[in-house]
Amino acid sequence: MPSNASRERWLEGRPFRGARWVAVVLSQLVQVPLIGWVIVSLPAGWPLVAAILAFASSYLLLLVGRWPGPVLVAVAALTAPAILGFTVGPPVAAVPLAFAVVAATVRGARIWAWGTVAVASIVAIAVSILSVRGPSVRVVILLLVLCLLIGVGEAIRNRRARIASYRADLERRRRTEAERERLRIARELHDVLAHSLSSINVQAAVGLHLIEDDPHQAAEALANIKETSKSALDEVRGVLGFLRSGMDADETAPLRPDPQLSRLPALVDSLRSPGLAITLDDELPGSTPPIVQRTAYRIVQEALTNVARHSSAHTARVELAAIDGHAVVTIADDGSGASGVAVREGRGIVGMRERVALLGGQITVGPAPDGGFRVAAELPLEGDR
Repeated sequence: MPSNASRERWLEGRPFRGARWVAVVLSQLVQVPLIGWVIVSLPAGWPLVAAILAFASSYLLLLVGRWPGPVLVAVAALTAPAILGFTVGPPVAAVPLAFAVVAATVRGARIWAWGTVAVASIVAIAVSILSVRGPSVRVVILLLVLCLLIGVGEAIRNRRARIASYRADLERRRRTEAERERLRIARELHDVLAHSLSSINVQAAVGLHLIEDDPHQAAEALANIKETSKSALDEVRGVLGFLRSGMDADETAPLRPDPQLSRLPALVDSLRSPGLAITLDDELPGSTPPIVQRTAYRIVQEALTNVARHSSAHTARVELAAIDGHAVVTIADDGSGASGVAVREGRGIVGMRERVALLGGQITVGPAPDGGFRVAAELPLEGDR
């Protein structure tokens, strides 16, 4: 049985090691009786020369991979005297020519193959007309067989082309899946790090501001920083554990971060500060699909992080509700947003749009009609999740 590497090389149109020698050896084995018969039964002269030329043409098959067309023509020229000269017995001298025809067709040398068969037909007709014996039926049959072998070569070539196309399509799909996975991981890391660092920055500012006047609140800010950093490290560890899964991953690390709506209160608390009051109204049922919960959590996380980092808002409200088969997530603040002002979308907003699009939902990001900034997303609650 051929090895896996040999099968791969054959499927790609590259013969495995020693394949050309197989054709050479087979061609010579079937011609050895011809040479013996010529030596024993016929006088020395052109019959022996013709048999030796046909025998020697087998070695040209070693070059068919590099020059399929010229090798086919050379093999045809060397085997022609024996094919046309010997009128009894099977045409074993044509075996190297048969291999050359198939090999040339498989490698795309169609013009060489059909041209060789056409010239051979003309020569055979001319020889038959000039010969006193008349047309040779065995030569006509041999030409028909060569035409059939061209068809065999075309079939092999088409099969290899289909296999190559399938493999290329499979590779493209594999790369697409890898790109999607990288984007998903990049979004996770962006959401985790952007939120966590923003929360730590806010709490650190609070701690520095109150460390002398209100040490108790300053201590609470430091405790929030500790909790936020611990949570961020756990989520990053989960993402890295997923990347290393199957290699040297820590088996205790979750394969992927899985934030749910039950963690929203802790998320809101981590971003509250004396200068920013955040209210949360979560009315989504506990039966909400996990992927919807995860997407809603990330949208709230990104929106509140943007409020803390980029807005001059003093209040923000988060509302989640189930309306007409959709999970409606709204985050609004009273910052400096104004109607008609173009929104410059960074990676965070782009990430939110991609998450919502994957679920087949809709999202609106921009200034609210009554001032401030508003993020509103509708996520389907039904469907195959």
